[in-house]
Amino acid sequence: MSDEIRNDASGVLVVDKPIGMTSHDVVQIIRKGTNIRRAGHTGTLDPRASGVLVILVGPAVRLSEYVSASDKRYQAVIQLGTTTDTFDADGRVLSTTSVDISEKQFNDVLQSFVGEIQQVPPPYSAVKVKGKKAYELAREGEEVDLEPRMINVYNLELLEWAPPEAVIDVYCSSGTYVRSLAHDLGEKLGCGAHLIGLRRTKSGRFTLRDAVPLRKLREAFDENTWTDHLIPAAEALSDWPAIDLTPEELDIVKHGRRIAGIPGLGKMARAISADGDLVSLLEFDAETNEWQPKKVFQIN
Repeated sequence: MSDEIRNDASGVLVVDKPIGMTSHDVVQIIRKGTNIRRAGHTGTLDPRASGVLVILVGPAVRLSEYVSASDKRYQAVIQLGTTTDTFDADGRVLSTTSVDISEKQFNDVLQSFVGEIQQVPPPYSAVKVKGKKAYELAREGEEVDLEPRMINVYNLELLEWAPPEAVIDVYCSSGTYVRSLAHDLGEKLGCGAHLIGLRRTKSGRFTLRDAVPLRKLREAFDENTWTDHLIPAAEALSDWPAIDLTPEELDIVKHGRRIAGIPGLGKMARAISADGDLVSLLEFDAETNEWQPKKVFQIN
């Protein structure tokens, strides 16, 4: 495959991020391997965490705000009885307590976090405070006072009970900090807790089944076969309704103009060409029963 074709590539690379790398490290590897500067991830995974990292490549980066807002799923390992300043195993130990909690007690308290809840991000997070990231202020010794945020926790399941450790499955909205969940769970149990392991198993519609190990992707860069792993941009939001455009509608939408809509399909939809290409993201106007193009993508 020529560099010219490679540089025109647009779509999604789903990577199984290894422990020990930042999400930005993975993006840099992909930029170098694809020879495409426009690439970005859609939801940070801490260096200590592994699993599904969705990378948008080429013009598909314009989908970032929508893909980033997708729900996430994690498998988390929590250690009871110890708290740290970072809410995970990288931090300084603040307290140690004996653990005398039954599986039922743990599960009862765990289930109290299901639903729409307020959550305060960890002090060592990338949330901006006075123009600086919270973790930068925390490292400088400043006390970080972060505002609580509304998040949705759809489901929590206890997978393994081996005190003082517990393994849980977390299905939640974007913006949820599993580190904060572990910390808050420990507080409510009265023994303290912190996160010692995290693996993202799903991000939006993409699961570990879609993810390629970074090692294998690097081999594909060397062999110039990496586009075999590139998922079309149209599939990035496949949980949205798809509007198959007629040739006439395609021409209208490409110029940013409205087309007739159908009530009941939802607020947002994908406009797809006859060739299966993503043409536009559409927003439904209930007053006029029309689809308004929100983002239009160039179709060759």
